[in-house]
Amino acid sequence: MSEMLARRALDGIDKAARRLAACGIESARLDAELLMAAAAGVTRAAVITGSIDPSPATLKNFETMIARREKREPIAYILGRKEFYSLDFKLSPAVLIPRPESEIVVAAALEFIAGAPDARVLDIGTGSGAIAIAIAVNAARARVTAVDISADAIVHASRNAQHHRVEDRVTFRRADCFEILDGGPALGFFELIVSNPPYLDDAEIAALEPEVRAFEPRLAISAGAGGLDIFRAIAAGAPPHLAADGELIVEVAAGQAAAVASLVEEAGLRVVSVINDLTGHPRVVRAQRSRA
Repeated sequence: MSEMLARRALDGIDKAARRLAACGIESARLDAELLMAAAAGVTRAAVITGSIDPSPATLKNFETMIARREKREPIAYILGRKEFYSLDFKLSPAVLIPRPESEIVVAAALEFIAGAPDARVLDIGTGSGAIAIAIAVNAARARVTAVDISADAIVHASRNAQHHRVEDRVTFRRADCFEILDGGPALGFFELIVSNPPYLDDAEIAALEPEVRAFEPRLAISAGAGGLDIFRAIAAGAPPHLAADGELIVEVAAGQAAAVASLVEEAGLRVVSVINDLTGHPRVVRAQRSRA
């Protein structure tokens, strides 16, 4: 490949990064490199080293992607994928983008399953299926039921389960928490219930960054005044579906841990731990149903 072609690619990235920075995107250079890599069908390393041939088709695709990012569309939706728990998940605007904080839920779930390898697991609000599938991939004997109120989310999660070859151990159901909406049988008992539910106060949504406010599904982020509506439903519904000594593991927003802990204790569960995220904020509440 000629030096001129390599220079053309780097010049295109430089210009795109300046455009993205002008839109208030802090990761402008990284985003431009990732989008050039996607447009060219190569790795980011190839882009950084100038080892690509930016054909007219590549440059056209790159321009289309940059224009979308300028509008603050999340890069995960533009790329159509996101890594979570070292696994690759296909995405669309129909599902929430998995966050690193939710990996704490998976780690806590796997810790529980280590002592109960045949655990039946329920994932509430599965979205892309990230938590449910990460559990299934890393716990070969666990059986997972994943529910979501969104029919589109169920379709996407099912495809991700097939991609990771765990469709035989992850069952997807359309449900509003514990209320079945697909006409099938009621949910049974589980040794473990996990969830990264919607937890934002409706009043907070207008102040969110455009990537979240304008593009991610409102159903996946909004949880009424105070952001606790879904936690109330989960706390109230969990005890009848938890086996003795079973656990409930839920992700919470910063500042919600105490309120969520109170809700699950009022429902008859015992809080066993609150786990901090890497920034030191309480992020995950673990509670147990004790034997009668």
